[in-house]
Amino acid sequence: MRLIFDQNISHRILKELPDRFSDATTIKSEGLINATDKEIWEFAKKSNLTIVTQDSDFNDLNSVYGFPPKIIWLRLGNLLTIQIAKIILTQEEEIINFINNKAYGCFEITHEDFK
Repeated sequence: MRLIFDQNISHRILKELPDRFSDATTIKSEGLINATDKEIWEFAKKSNLTIVTQDSDFNDLNSVYGFPPKIIWLRLGNLLTIQIAKIILTQEEEIINFINNKAYGCFEITHEDFK
């Protein structure tokens, strides 16, 4: 799964994910720590990456420019890195379906998904 984790998610998340996520990367790993959201969005588009974020800015960019890149928007508040990794794993099938569906650009994960 080709994911790029935004800077609001610790780069340590890569250590918490299993090998099947070996194609995942982070803003820090790609040297984009001081890049604008638009620059990150363009990088993800060019690199065929899905952005995983906790803020709405990338969804706003998709509203203006369309997709790709696709966005996974974690609307869960402040969580530990291990908690975010567990959520990604819990939602893995839905994430794969979202990435493969050409009709949608943003997949929101909220507290409602875990009630």
